[in-house]
Amino acid sequence: MAGIRVRRAVARALESPIPGAQPRRVGRSIYIARGGAGPVFAASQACAHQIRMLMPASRRTLPGMTVAASTPPTTPAALAGLKVVELGQLIAGPFAAKTLADFGAEVIKIEPPGAGDPLRKWRLLLDGTSVWWQVQSRNKRSLALDLRTPEGQGIVRRLAAEADVLIENFRPGAMENWGLGPDELLAANPRLIVLRVSGYGQTGPYRDRPGFAAVAEAMAGLRHLTAEPGRVPVRTGVSIGDTLAALHGVIGILLALQHRHATGQGQVIDVALYEAVFNCMESLLPEYSAFDVVRQPAGSAMPGIAPSNAYRCADGGYALVAGNGDSIFRRLMTLIGRDDLGQDPALADNAGRVARVAEIDAAIGDWAAQRPVAEVLQALDGASVPAGRIYTVADIAADPHYQARGMLQEVALDDGRRLAVPGICPKLSATPGGHRRNAPALGQDSEAVLQELGLSREQIARLKAQGIVN
Repeated sequence: MAGIRVRRAVARALESPIPGAQPRRVGRSIYIARGGAGPVFAASQACAHQIRMLMPASRRTLPGMTVAASTPPTTPAALAGLKVVELGQLIAGPFAAKTLADFGAEVIKIEPPGAGDPLRKWRLLLDGTSVWWQVQSRNKRSLALDLRTPEGQGIVRRLAAEADVLIENFRPGAMENWGLGPDELLAANPRLIVLRVSGYGQTGPYRDRPGFAAVAEAMAGLRHLTAEPGRVPVRTGVSIGDTLAALHGVIGILLALQHRHATGQGQVIDVALYEAVFNCMESLLPEYSAFDVVRQPAGSAMPGIAPSNAYRCADGGYALVAGNGDSIFRRLMTLIGRDDLGQDPALADNAGRVARVAEIDAAIGDWAAQRPVAEVLQALDGASVPAGRIYTVADIAADPHYQARGMLQEVALDDGRRLAVPGICPKLSATPGGHRRNAPALGQDSEAVLQELGLSREQIARLKAQGIVN
């Protein structure tokens, strides 16, 4: 009876004329929230399937969505023909492989039999699988293979012998312990490019420490800066250290491919999470070296650049204003009625403005506080002053510019349901990336991949019976 009452409550909530009503999971419960008005009921997680089935199609899709093609694109892919073996798990290695796959590389993702990549179970799950998985593993093939066994290691060697790129993000030494170190792999395939992503790199006194992005971001100095002065440093909200490392890895692969094109030789790329973050820390180290300055947290402001801050508006929203260009600053001061500041010779360049940043911020803040955020942004746009508001994902999903640029895509899952996912970045004019296939089920391509390697059906069946292949 309780299940029937829940399903009826779900149906009533989903038939509500109030726009924006949609389910969300919190802990072990499913909540139907009506816009920002709060939850109207909670149901056990076991009822999630009924909730999704009852949800009207209009509540599962977004207007203006670009539909991702499920067939091969007609335009050539930049990395077509590139064979990649992915041994990574979770974020950094798989994000690098995903970026290559988006642009046509053939990626074979090797996962442990049984559970697969732990990312399959991270964050919110749809029928037991993370919706994040549909983004991180699109365009890939899945081979479920036990790397701890000699047979599994032998299969990896055979794949690597035919591959262009191998990506791994295990702890340093793990590949060597399996007999899969770069020396062995490059001896068999001198053209192979091996990307190794780890917390601290393959050398140095910290190489053997376990390293996740949260620790790397802190070690690189980023977390020290992401706070209000005197408050606890906070994370950026996403695993930015992993993503930055992945992108540095992709850059390394493209550089190595260019080198191989000229010499025929592969090489090893060593990316440390903390180094990828540190590489983006701008003037942090030179300022310390030249002036003995330790940059401190500055909240929403950008130290040494003025004016650049978030300003509270009359309706409680915030306008982000970047008026730090010399001519932009003068236009901004004219707009807010402060030509006395805009025409002040002492404020004509950034150095002068930084010295009086509190005065400038107060002037902008007083002007913004008298107007709602929409009016503030409209006025700033009219004056050609770079500005914007703070977006939630709901704002992103409704934004016409995101839609026009194809950054909101809708994919049809294997069961026919629709899911919104980020589009492809960057945009290439002649060889754009694309969505060629959905993220695979665990071991979905195991038999096909092994047959392509030359294994017989009997050999594959024996590996399955031994639990080596799934």
